[in-house]
Amino acid sequence: NSDKATVKCARIVGDVIGKYHPHGDVAVYDSLVRMAQDFSLRYPLIKGQGNFGSIDGDMPAAYRYTEAKLDKISEELLQDLEKDTVEWAPNFDNSLKEPELLPAKLPNLLLNGANGIAVGMATNIPPHNLTNVCDTIISYLNNSNVEIEKLAETIQGPDFPTGGSINSSNILGLYKTGKASITMRGRLTTEDIRGGKEAIIITEIPYQINKTTLIEKIASLVAEKKLPDVTDIRDESARGKIRIVIEQRRGADSKFTINRLYQYTDMQCNFDANILALVNGEPKLLNLKQIIEVYVNYRKQIIKRRTKFDLGKAEDRKHIVEGLLIALKQIDEVVSAIKKSKNITEALEALVKKFSLTPKQAQAILDMKLSSLTSLETDKLKDENNKLEGLIGELKKILADEKEIIAIIRKDLSDLKRNFGDERRTNI
Repeated sequence: NSDKATVKCARIVGDVIGKYHPHGDVAVYDSLVRMAQDFSLRYPLIKGQGNFGSIDGDMPAAYRYTEAKLDKISEELLQDLEKDTVEWAPNFDNSLKEPELLPAKLPNLLLNGANGIAVGMATNIPPHNLTNVCDTIISYLNNSNVEIEKLAETIQGPDFPTGGSINSSNILGLYKTGKASITMRGRLTTEDIRGGKEAIIITEIPYQINKTTLIEKIASLVAEKKLPDVTDIRDESARGKIRIVIEQRRGADSKFTINRLYQYTDMQCNFDANILALVNGEPKLLNLKQIIEVYVNYRKQIIKRRTKFDLGKAEDRKHIVEGLLIALKQIDEVVSAIKKSKNITEALEALVKKFSLTPKQAQAILDMKLSSLTSLETDKLKDENNKLEGLIGELKKILADEKEIIAIIRKDLSDLKRNFGDERRTNI
C-alpha cells in the first residue's frame, strides 16, 4: 500500500507470475513500469523508486534494481474489495482466488485511457482530467436524460499527461460515436537570444512521442535543407521539464520554421481514438454517455453489495451484544448454570434453554472475559447496541432507496475531486 515501504520489483513480478498470471516476466514488468510513468499515465497508479525509463525512450532498469508500491490514488480502485463487493475466480492452478473486477471507485478507464489490440478489434481510449470526469459523471447523476453535447462540454476533451494542445473539431464526434481522430500539437514559444537572434523553444510534446526521435527528425530536416533557417538544436530538458532550443539565423521568420515543424515532424500528429471496452465480458463501442452509464450502474452494484455486507456484520454483532446484555442482567444465574455444567457443550445447552438464547449468543457468553462484568463494560455494551441500531437503520435505508445510493456515488466523486483533482494540462 501507499503508506508502506517500497518492495523490490523482482519480488512483485515473481508473485504475479507464481500466484496469478502465468505470463512472461517481461510482460509483467513492462506493465508495472508503464503504470509508474508520469508521461504514460495521466494519473500514475504505481510509485516507482529507481530508473523507470524516460520520455526519450530509455529502458527502465532491470527489476532486480527497482522498487515500487501502490500510489495513493490506486487504493481508490481497491477500496471495499474485502466486503464481498465483486466476484472472485480461481487462479490458474486453483490454489488461490482473484477478483474478476475491482470495486473501482476511481473511473480509471476514462482517466488513464487504454490501448490494446485483439483479434479483429482494437481500443485506444484517450486519458482525461479527473476534475472534468467527476463533474461530468455528477452532471449525469443529476439528470440521466442529459444530452451528450452537455456532457462533452463538461468533460471538455482528452487531457494528455505530456500536455500540448488538441484541435476541438473532432471532440464532439468522439463523444457521440466513440471514434474520432484528434489532432495533437506540442507546445512551443519563441525567445530572443544573443546577437538579436530568435530561438524556438519546445516545452511540451504530443502524447506517446519519443523526444529523442523528435530531435533526430528535426536534425535530419535541417540536413535536408527543409528547415533552412535553423542553425543549432539543443536539448536542455531537466528534471522532467522539456526544453528543446531551436536556434535560428538572424532575421529568420519563426512562423515559417514552426509551420514546417508541424508539417514534417511529430510536433503535430493524430490520436486515433476508439472507445471500445468490455461490458459484461462483451466488447462494445461506447459513446460518452454509455461509458458513464456503465460506470454508474457498476458502482450501484458495488455499493449495494457493500451495504449488504456491512448490514450482515452489524446484525450479527447486535445479536451477540443483545445476548451479552441478557447475561449481564442476570449474571449470578448465568455463572451458576455454567458452574453446574460438566463441560462446555452442556454449559452451552444450559444457557440456550434457561435464558432463551441462540447458540451463537451462548457461545459469546462462554467466551466473555471476567473483566466484562464491570458496570463500565455494561455501559459500553449498551452504547454499542444503540450505535448498532442506528447503523442498521441507515444501511436498510440505503438498500431501500436508490436515491441514497446515487447520493453516495456523488459524494465519492466529490471526494475524489477534492483529494486528487488537478488543472488540465492539454489546451483545446
